[in-house]
Amino acid sequence: MLENLNLFLVIVEKGGLAAAGRELGFSPATVSERLASLERYYGTTLLSRTTRSISLTEEGRLLLEEGRHLLAQAEGLKRRLRDGGDEMNGLLRISAPHDLGISRLVPLLDRFMAQHPGITLDLNLTDGYLDLVGQGIDLALRYGELADSTLRTLSLGENRRIVCASPAYLARKGVPRHPGELADHDCLLMRFGEHPERWWSFQVEGVVKRVMVQGRRISNNGYLVRQWCLQGEGICLKSRWDVGEDLSRGRLVEILPEFAAPASRLQIVYPSGRHQPRRVRALIDALVAEFGRPQG
Repeated sequence: MLENLNLFLVIVEKGGLAAAGRELGFSPATVSERLASLERYYGTTLLSRTTRSISLTEEGRLLLEEGRHLLAQAEGLKRRLRDGGDEMNGLLRISAPHDLGISRLVPLLDRFMAQHPGITLDLNLTDGYLDLVGQGIDLALRYGELADSTLRTLSLGENRRIVCASPAYLARKGVPRHPGELADHDCLLMRFGEHPERWWSFQVEGVVKRVMVQGRRISNNGYLVRQWCLQGEGICLKSRWDVGEDLSRGRLVEILPEFAAPASRLQIVYPSGRHQPRRVRALIDALVAEFGRPQG
């Protein structure tokens, strides 16, 4: 429609269909077809034509006046959309696990936004799974392998999950020496989707084995599970990134380290086939620099 509108303006400017066709490289038949299409779109006759001249109808005169503004606005919008991808401004929609988001991502985003005042942020902290494409999310941080193979990933490094508890809990309940002893302990369970994560993986005599655990506290929020653990309510299985500072400060103690399961990955996940604006590319670079550091 915009191309046909531009043709209409050229027809008026050049004083005829043939002259407009020569100007734009269209055949006379193409010019006539496009003008007829524009008149059908608006539901009115725009030009009165004779064998020797053309003249504007009242509706054509109105379109001539307003059409220039429409084309200018459309061109301005196109320029902003095109150039906006190369500017450090606009909205970033991000998702991340709750605990990792609070402890590591939010401080990084605060620094990033301070460096780029034109950036606005929509951050979704959840330990569940989201439809990135359907919800318009630019990128997400996720642990482990992905079921959705249509998404693109960029590894940020190894994610080691550890079993830990507070000194108060261990003093009260004792320290388990083997994964099989967890059956006698209160374990704090994460729920991903509908079902709690009751099976924990360990490396036992060179083989990965799954041990079933039980507990009275279950949540889909990793931050809450960590808080329960700090309060001495039980034993949890957490990413080293989530509890690294707690371990270094002695608030939590790693247990069963000799049975630690093989590490998984922390990944940046983003929709495939989508042009990434400069702001998204810059954030990915910042995430790689931040999480590429050794874990605490």
